[in-house]
Amino acid sequence: MDSTNNYSKTRSKPDWFKQELPKSANFARTKQILSKYGLCTVCEEAKCPNAGTCFSENTATFLIMGPNCSRDCAFCAVKPGPQGYPDPGEGERLALSARDLGLDYVVVTSVTRDDLPDGGAKYFADTIRKIKQLLPQALVEVLIPDLQGSRQDLQTVLNAGPDVLNHNLETVKRLYPQVRPQADYQRSLEVLRLSKELRPDIPTKSGLMLGLGESGPETETALQDLLSVGCKAITMGQYLRPSKMHTEVDRYVTPEEFSEWKDRAHEIGFQAVASGPRVRSSYKAKELYQEIYKTRESL
Repeated sequence: MDSTNNYSKTRSKPDWFKQELPKSANFARTKQILSKYGLCTVCEEAKCPNAGTCFSENTATFLIMGPNCSRDCAFCAVKPGPQGYPDPGEGERLALSARDLGLDYVVVTSVTRDDLPDGGAKYFADTIRKIKQLLPQALVEVLIPDLQGSRQDLQTVLNAGPDVLNHNLETVKRLYPQVRPQADYQRSLEVLRLSKELRPDIPTKSGLMLGLGESGPETETALQDLLSVGCKAITMGQYLRPSKMHTEVDRYVTPEEFSEWKDRAHEIGFQAVASGPRVRSSYKAKELYQEIYKTRESL
């Protein structure tokens, strides 16, 4: 696909990013519940453009192990800095919050914790178990960091029985030194490959940002690389610059091009695809999970 067409080089956000402020009473209720249990969300910490919509629909993506990250990626709004020891009671409070919100599909992610011996794997595992103990019918998707490629730590997370294992590739290989200097393209692919080796029954999922300067062939290669390690669910969204300290937006990809990428991803073998300017890693996560299994049943 030729990504040199159908895009704008303007530095201002196009019209398709405009939205009304949330008016639902659920927005305030969601904020109140999160505050009651002292929880962070990636919706707020990463400045997700869908935060208002999701909060108004009684949902959120939980961010565990604190609001500060041990890495400093050039695309991410989450602040780097001292982390401190994770709160051992966080998993239980998160489960209670999910109960009060009425969630039957719970998405949990974290900051990267390279400062911890296991990268935070046991906290992911504890959170998964706490949710499933309190909400036995709930499905749990975890969006994990790379755990520095540790097989043992990944096994710890998988042993807790998440229903989806998500790890974002984020961008194409060439841009890693610029966008994710503390990460490694092959290591991220290996996390997904190893997850399928250890637990082939658990679907894997990944995400890509567009608009960072990648070419069409590079995006195609990234998709093929994900398929080669057994990843069959993908989210594709527009990179938005969190501040002037972060990498500039190279271009705003049009909704039409995102639609073309969705068609292409399905064509080459992905079972579940969400692709659009406002799409993020946890965007319509439950619907993508259902799409995975709907596709499996039709095979």
